[in-house]
Amino acid sequence: MAAQVEHLASNMEQEISRPLAYFPATVWGCDFASLPLFNSEIESYTKKAEVLKEKVKDMLMSSKKDLIKNIEFINLLCRLGISYHFENEIEEQLNHIFNVVHDNINDDYDLYNVALLFRVLRHHGYKLSCNVFKKFKDSDGKFNKAISNDVKGILSLYEASFVSMRGEDILDEAIAFARPLLESLAMQSSLHLAKHINDALSMPFHRGLPRVEARKFIYFYEEEESHNETLLKFAKLDYNRVQLLHKQELGVVSRWWKELDLAKGLPYVRDRIAEGFFQSAGVQFEPDFALSRILLTKCIQILALVDDTYDSYVVFLGVEKLAGVKEFKWLETNPKLVEASKFFGRLLNDMVARKDEEKEGHCLAGNCYMKEYGVSKEKAMEELRKMCDNAWKDMNEESMRPTAVPMPLITSIVNLARMMEVVFQYDDGYTIASSLKDHVTLMFLEPIPED
Repeated sequence: MAAQVEHLASNMEQEISRPLAYFPATVWGCDFASLPLFNSEIESYTKKAEVLKEKVKDMLMSSKKDLIKNIEFINLLCRLGISYHFENEIEEQLNHIFNVVHDNINDDYDLYNVALLFRVLRHHGYKLSCNVFKKFKDSDGKFNKAISNDVKGILSLYEASFVSMRGEDILDEAIAFARPLLESLAMQSSLHLAKHINDALSMPFHRGLPRVEARKFIYFYEEEESHNETLLKFAKLDYNRVQLLHKQELGVVSRWWKELDLAKGLPYVRDRIAEGFFQSAGVQFEPDFALSRILLTKCIQILALVDDTYDSYVVFLGVEKLAGVKEFKWLETNPKLVEASKFFGRLLNDMVARKDEEKEGHCLAGNCYMKEYGVSKEKAMEELRKMCDNAWKDMNEESMRPTAVPMPLITSIVNLARMMEVVFQYDDGYTIASSLKDHVTLMFLEPIPED
């Protein structure tokens, strides 16, 4: 009997196919586990930043005298990555601005001003009506050609169109109208402005990761003749200070991963600790969330050993500073915001899936769509992209005030989608680590020159 069982087991072993995925090796020649502590440098940055922070706060309060200057300054703080220092002041000011403009926006405001107001308010959860753009249409219901050469206005309109919701056709029309114009205007503009336009075409601000977008904008703002030196200096100092904090945390999780030494027993394991930490910092970059980032990175790495389904669950981790019992109960109901974020990430992952995943028998959304509807791969990808856009519209709508839970938790969930937008922009950035190498380098390793 024992011999028969042994023979049966042997046959089963031969028949069972165990396809193993072989992933590219880590792209990092350095050892993040050897990163030191930067306490003295961080303390030095913090002291300098505190002085500048008070000056910037005074500038923010002073900007309240003029509504447009106020919204422009708030936008600057967001784009430079320093708005988190003034959350209470900004919320109070945006409440006031929304109460002033939500029913009757000033007829004198041009396209740039209207689009800026719309985007900044929507980005922060204030549901300004998209009807504010009707004034820029002609009698045929199309966007007026007279605004076609307004580079600043067209770019502002394009950025604003990405805070849309389902059924807001005018914003879909805005994208179709603005995108070809911007592509043409970029070729006619200075290198400085052309890069800014092309960055927006590649990744609209609303969908980009806050720290990635902040670094890009700091360089753009520095070249603007009208830039404020105090504001610029504070943005650089703060970016470099947060970078040191992140680098310190990267050292912590790298030492943990090195001590586990799983590569010996599990040689197929992806060594992606830096990429995992990049994703964690993308969800919550603020200094207060150090523990969240460390826990989240560990979970990403461990769950990646089992299956690439961590994107459905990480939002529940490390939210102790954001969520109480009420918030956890809300998360457990799988609300529309969470569902849209998960759906978005699943689709993006499938859209950039590697050819070897198909060989391994993975059921990919693109292949399923092609078989079900009998369409080409190109058509299937086009339809999946539309589904992704609709998921963004759902996330935008679920982020509007009043929300069921505090805005910081809402922002973290939306940031999860932003992180996936960046990681899966061109390919599977987690698996193909070289795709994220520049992002990781700029975010954690290379400070912004301050002189």
